[in-house]
Amino acid sequence: MVGAMKTILLRGVAGLLAVIAGGALACSFLLPERYAVNAPLRQLLGGGSGTPPDAEAVGGLSAPGLFVEIYAEVPNARWMRLTPAGDLLVSTPRDGSIVLLDRDADRDGHPDGQRMLVEGLNRPHGLELHDGWLYVGETDAVARIRFDAEAGEVQGELERIVTGLPSEGNHWTRTVRIGPDGWLYVSVGSSCNVCEEEDERRAAMLRFQPDGSEGEVFATGLRNSVGFDWRPGTNELYATDNGRDLLGDDFPPCELNRVVADGFYGWPHTNGERVPDPDFGEGHQQEIDSSIPPAHGFRAHTAPLGITFVRHAEPGSALDGAALVALHGSWNRTRKDGYEVVALHWEEDGSIREEPFLTGFLSDDRAIGRPVDIVEAPDGAFYVSDDYTGVIYRLSPDRRARGDTPERAAPSTPTDPLAGLDADERIAAAARGAALYEQHACFSCHEAERAAAGVGAAPLHALAERYSLQQLTDFLATPTPPMPVFPLTEAQRRDLAVQLLNSPAD
Repeated sequence: MVGAMKTILLRGVAGLLAVIAGGALACSFLLPERYAVNAPLRQLLGGGSGTPPDAEAVGGLSAPGLFVEIYAEVPNARWMRLTPAGDLLVSTPRDGSIVLLDRDADRDGHPDGQRMLVEGLNRPHGLELHDGWLYVGETDAVARIRFDAEAGEVQGELERIVTGLPSEGNHWTRTVRIGPDGWLYVSVGSSCNVCEEEDERRAAMLRFQPDGSEGEVFATGLRNSVGFDWRPGTNELYATDNGRDLLGDDFPPCELNRVVADGFYGWPHTNGERVPDPDFGEGHQQEIDSSIPPAHGFRAHTAPLGITFVRHAEPGSALDGAALVALHGSWNRTRKDGYEVVALHWEEDGSIREEPFLTGFLSDDRAIGRPVDIVEAPDGAFYVSDDYTGVIYRLSPDRRARGDTPERAAPSTPTDPLAGLDADERIAAAARGAALYEQHACFSCHEAERAAAGVGAAPLHALAERYSLQQLTDFLATPTPPMPVFPLTEAQRRDLAVQLLNSPAD
């Protein structure tokens, strides 16, 4: 009973603060440290700024020995996969699509084309290529479709080989990879910040045969292992993991775990080096003692996502044997941390040393980007996705790959995103949206006069200047963590979007 009450309370507090974090406008609310909300500048409703950085900002990014430039603009760019032909696949969960960036054959520093490859997916995230198939991790399924890498085209019908994955609550991303053993691995994050899960597939690593059969739970206690990769030479599986929130600026650490079959990695009973969780540790000493501590601890709340072992470095060079990890960046800290790509180096004694690699996204507590995933190309270049500004960066060892950055059109005068609705439809949809706004207590986080006692409000500034109706509807289906996913139908999300866009700007 006590555990159940803790779960309810923590889900409520975490959900409330997550929504606040989503609406934060470069501010840290006046709350106790453990409840600090300090979201990136203009991260409206948890979404990205939608504005690619200017030349000065890009010039502030640096990686040792590499030239950094914007390779392509892909709104809500998340996971990537490089094809054998040199094209780059990018998942865009918000619009349910996979984008293909044609390889840079003319070496001007930009893809030779950009096109939609697959559409109509349910929050696609992870991507994998294997045996002529393109695998896609949707929030509730694993799908695959035939893919001709040389032509850069899909063939036949999409088939969902794994269905019914748990999809409610937080941590909706699903990452998929084929391991050296030929099995299909799928990561499924927790439904909450911290709680006792009812479904054993949450906070776990699953695996299946490539056709989706013989599904099993491979490892547990992994709160949200978004990224994973196998270390060359040893085939050890390493996965990043996001530590829980609401315990202060510097605890618990985020983790890198060496994942083994039937391994238990502690969540929700322990954090870091088997430190009992203050809410769910009591009475679980056996689980704590049997848990596997992390192979490496990242700083608290830095949110490690993508991990890539470097496979094409020159022997003896700085990146030989290293892994690159994207730190998406904190929201539950009084001062931001993360917002960079780091290099991990395995020492002879088995310890792991962490060093900065791609830096410059964070300056004076102001963030200009949030790295998500890293892909290595055979020519020594790296691609880094940024879902905050919607761009793919290319880190090139060869300055000849640099092309002139195209001039951006001056921003146009904002138009009414609801102009396409007739008056009656607009009024009716806004009324239905207002009811949803009240039903889900959105006011408790976004209206100062009705905010919960002691909790700062996060007003929704000028939504109509930032979103079209479809963009805001899509965002409500795939909010950027830590904002939770609300159980709304497509029609309800549209109604709520109409109500939000119909409201006067603050």
